[in-house]
Amino acid sequence: MENFTAYNPTKLHFGKGVTDILGETVNEYGKRVLLMYGKGSVQKNGIYDKVISQLKSIDAEIFEYSGIKPNPLVEDVSEAAQIGKLNNIDVIIAVGGGSVIDSAKITALAISNNTDPWAIMKYEAKPKSTIPLIAVLTLAATGTEMNGAAVLQNLETDEKIGYVSLLNYPKHSFLDPEFTFTVPKDYTAYGVVDLIAHALEAYFGEGEASLSDRFIEVIIKEAMEYGPMLLKDLKNYEYRANIMWAATTALNGMTNYGRKSGDWGVHDIGHNISYLYDTPHGATLSIAYPAWLRLQKDRIPERITKLGNQLFGTNSVDETISNLEEFFKSIDCPIKLSDINIGKDKKEEIVTQMLKNKINGMVHQFTDDDRKVIVDLMM
Repeated sequence: MENFTAYNPTKLHFGKGVTDILGETVNEYGKRVLLMYGKGSVQKNGIYDKVISQLKSIDAEIFEYSGIKPNPLVEDVSEAAQIGKLNNIDVIIAVGGGSVIDSAKITALAISNNTDPWAIMKYEAKPKSTIPLIAVLTLAATGTEMNGAAVLQNLETDEKIGYVSLLNYPKHSFLDPEFTFTVPKDYTAYGVVDLIAHALEAYFGEGEASLSDRFIEVIIKEAMEYGPMLLKDLKNYEYRANIMWAATTALNGMTNYGRKSGDWGVHDIGHNISYLYDTPHGATLSIAYPAWLRLQKDRIPERITKLGNQLFGTNSVDETISNLEEFFKSIDCPIKLSDINIGKDKKEEIVTQMLKNKINGMVHQFTDDDRKVIVDLMM
């Protein structure tokens, strides 16, 4: 086991009605609030009204930035940061899923450091401070509510990349499972895939950490047990709660303690697909993970077989991959690009994108030949 430091400064409020203390929590940081959210679902389902009510209860001055898309754009972050700087905001509230919270994280850094957001994403700028961020989660998937990571895409540079900083942790995150009741079936399933993929990225990282392995196996089993049940009963509070907490724990640090790093090669593949075709993030991962496992089957057979034995009771690489694919199919997630109507006519375009951006893992490195093979394996 590697040496490690366990650190998570986010105070997480979980359960029914937890946003009843949102106003008093915001008031700890100030009354000039930048409220960030997506394209309108929070207004339709009543969550927006609940947040506004809480802010009015402390006489907050509210400035809004809305319209953040599921695959978030750095342009939106730049515009939100301008609003924040012009109005000298004290605190940011992000109401939404991973795209909104990730955008808010980089907005906070850009405001506090008067810095270009993409320079932050490329690690060219070195932020020293941030604006306090409070997250109100409406989609169980990314784990961003309790970690220091953020992902954005840039249409000018043809990139979708991640940035990690201790400054990015939200001060508080509010997780009410009822706030996910209106998430449709397909995006609920993509969230299940996303949390499993996060756990697997740690599992295939560098370093032996038996307890972290056990955490990963249990998180994935939780997702595989409650995910299908939830998809048949989308407003079941207990099922929503179980998946919501599993998604948070899959990427709040506990699966990586004792390792040098996770791998994240599959996410790099997925980011490039979602950049090209605006594909939902979880859908790219259910396609990319089986392909990645097939690429690695002769390189790390023992590790893949161990995973299958713990999750499915199987004893071979091929059985592990097959069972994972069958689970993804059982929750109506794609396992091939053809399942989302991306045919072989797009192969060269995808290969070009993969080669241009040099998709890679932190542990399991890709050659250019690997980048081409992975596209074939996804077709």
